[in-house]
Amino acid sequence: MREYIILTDSCCDFPADMVEELGLVVQPLSFLVEGKEYFNYPDNHDMDPHVFYEKLRAGTLGTTSAVSVGVFQEAMGKIVEEGKDILCISFSSALSTTYQSACIAAQDVMEAHPGSKVLVVDSRSASLGQGLLVYLTAQKKMEGLSLEELRDYVESIKLSVCHWFTVDDLHHLKRGGRVSAAAALVGTMLQMKPVLHVDDEGRLIPVSKVRGRKASLKALVDQMEELVTDPSVVFISHGDCGDEARELGETIKAKFPVKKLVINYVGPVIGNHSGPGTMALFFLGKHR
Repeated sequence: MREYIILTDSCCDFPADMVEELGLVVQPLSFLVEGKEYFNYPDNHDMDPHVFYEKLRAGTLGTTSAVSVGVFQEAMGKIVEEGKDILCISFSSALSTTYQSACIAAQDVMEAHPGSKVLVVDSRSASLGQGLLVYLTAQKKMEGLSLEELRDYVESIKLSVCHWFTVDDLHHLKRGGRVSAAAALVGTMLQMKPVLHVDDEGRLIPVSKVRGRKASLKALVDQMEELVTDPSVVFISHGDCGDEARELGETIKAKFPVKKLVINYVGPVIGNHSGPGTMALFFLGKHR
């Protein structure tokens, strides 16, 4: 059986030490701030996330870009030239063209390198939801599964990765077309906080609104209580509100037998649309 690598993109929001620990290859997406292009590397060496969120708080509006076909071709080509195959797990196709780029590049690379295999999976996930899927896949890889067996495993569990999140400022969702301008204005005045999730198609779906930050964070825990099937691994990502994220983590550890808890920033590519104060909770559940 040929050796193979798990390739993903930076919207998985993995911390750099986990990328190294799991032996992953992470292709960075790019973002444009104040006319300059940056790349969303796991170690954040292009721009510190706190600096990015401070710019958003100051009113700077960034733009983001998917990974291009050519960039994927180069990354995949280097791996297969080393005699390794690839399982690529991409950012949700409902939120980015990254998946489509990966599929085109994979076909081109396999045609250029007969005998190689590059399999691409649409995670239909985002942020550390994508990260949780990749983490579980990397753990399963250690059991010695073939490339095709691992691909089938990813497909079998990806719709069990629950994504529940809330945002602190509705105006960022308004920019992305998730709420209307009127709803953003009224909601902000009334301190209404939306609770959203990612559905089976990988889309961001508003589910409910609650009044106040504390209630919105409690709503995330309530959803976990209702849906969770395996509480041993829980991931949390945040839009530069680390103290609250750690408090949420402690609340969850007090309620569930958590063995591994990972907390990290929502990266700039997603954070540009969700804004500062975003809090997202990811776990395995009965359904999304």
